[in-house]
Order: sequence, then structure tokens, then C-alpha cells
Amino acid sequence: MGYLLLAAAIVAEVVATTAMKYSEGFSRLGPSLVTVVGYVISFGLLAQTLKTLSIGTAYAIWSGVGTAAVAAIGLVLFSEALTLSKVAGIVLIVGGVVVLNLGGAH
Repeated sequence: MGYLLLAAAIVAEVVATTAMKYSEGFSRLGPSLVTVVGYVISFGLLAQTLKTLSIGTAYAIWSGVGTAAVAAIGLVLFSEALTLSKVAGIVLIVGGVVVLNLGGAH
């Protein structure tokens, strides 16, 4: 159940971050509201996740997967450039999450 809540927290965070881009510096009401609500939901679900998962593992997955997903959304929706440094960063994030799940965060 913890990982299911964590997945939902990640989805909410990614939606909120994407909406923030569309909010144009919080000058558009709809995307601004989606941003605030999305982050409130995300943090609430992350807090519930911490009841059953270790904080290091949960936060690494939440932030790492969220970062990689937002980077991918930037490529697809906002035509951001795919650079070698961006690819390397995502690989390092995913690698760090894998290492923590293999036993680095108990």
C-alpha cells in the first residue's frame, strides 16, 4: 500500500509542477490552483507513505521519479532540448533510487 500511495504522490507532484509551468508565474488562476492543490495532495500522500516506508527510500523515489518525469514532460510538451547532461542527470537519479532500494536506505 505504501508504494501505491507513493505513486499517487508522484503523479500529483508531476501534475502540480507541470501546471506551474502553465501558470505563467502564477498569473493564470486555473493552473495556479492546480499547482497548489496538486502539491497539497502530493505532500499529504507522501506523509501517509512515510508511515510504512523509510524516509530515505520514499523521498528518493518521490523526488527522483518526479524529476525524471518532469524532465520528460519538458521534452515532450515544451520542446526542451535533450542534452547529454540532461540524460546523464536522469540516469544518475534513477541509479541513485535503485541503489537506495537495494539496501542503501534502511
